Amino acid sequence: MTSTRRKAWALGSLLLVGSLGLTACGSSDSGKDGAGSGESGGGTHTVKTAMGDVKVKNAPKRVVVLDTAELDSAITLGVKPVGATQATPDAGFLDYLPESQVKGIKSVGEIANPNLETIAQLKPDLILSSKVRDEKRYAQLSAIAPTVLTETTGYPWKENFRTHADALGRQAEADKVVADYEKQVADVTKSLGGKEKAAATEVNVVRFIEGADIRIYGKKNYIATILADVGLGRPAITDKAVDGFSYDVSPEKIDLADADALFTSTYGDPAKAKATDTMKSGLWKNLKATKAGQVHQVDDELWIQGIGYTAAAKILSELNAALTSA
Repeated sequence: MTSTRRKAWALGSLLLVGSLGLTACGSSDSGKDGAGSGESGGGTHTVKTAMGDVKVKNAPKRVVVLDTAELDSAITLGVKPVGATQATPDAGFLDYLPESQVKGIKSVGEIANPNLETIAQLKPDLILSSKVRDEKRYAQLSAIAPTVLTETTGYPWKENFRTHADALGRQAEADKVVADYEKQVADVTKSLGGKEKAAATEVNVVRFIEGADIRIYGKKNYIATILADVGLGRPAITDKAVDGFSYDVSPEKIDLADADALFTSTYGDPAKAKATDTMKSGLWKNLKATKAGQVHQVDDELWIQGIGYTAAAKILSELNAALTSA
């Protein structure tokens, strides 16, 4: 960044801080709608976040989300963000979301490396992210707009969704989303033959990652919570997962991933992620899941990256179809 641009950015940040300060002083915790600019009033409410209490408008209209979970939450709750980060520069905004729901969203850089100037230019009235992604940028982000951070992403996605709903002023909508999810979970469990039969079916999720070992997912991550809600069994290997998240193996130990059914996804190039060679190996062909025709390749963005209720509804449908196809 040039010296002139740095000065302009610093001045812009100061003006934004001043503007936000005036807004906070001029608003109250009452009011119907947060539409319009920050100076137009509409009321505010306090959201409990990982960084402490944050005052936000009652109904933010210009929202920037800095991770996939926050994007799923906003779309699920009927709010199209004005800006969002992407996993990589050439990635889209979660391929399981309809084009109509993401069209017009401005890219604000990569996850964990957002472009602060681009965010500021969008004049947001709310920014959503997590400490694990953006704690070191919290002061700068807060100078642009009220910033709501959850502690982390993944495993606590349901609690995070409630925080997002509170920040967006969409608690009633969130109640319906959760109720719909719970009904769908119950329907899938019933479709699989009930709780006992579901528990007797052991399922593993395996992710091939370019530049890393093969990941066998444990019991403390997003996808694991969905499997647990349905009541599906998990192989003993999942108890060895580091911090409950994953147990990583080389292709030579892929037999450790065996289960009644396997769901596999790939992040990056399949060849470079070892997916291609692993699935051609004798070890893979001898897995009981392979022999039973119960290896299902799934979309990585949906099953692993999405982390929200819109993704979960689609996952439940795919899970049900796969496990009742035999």
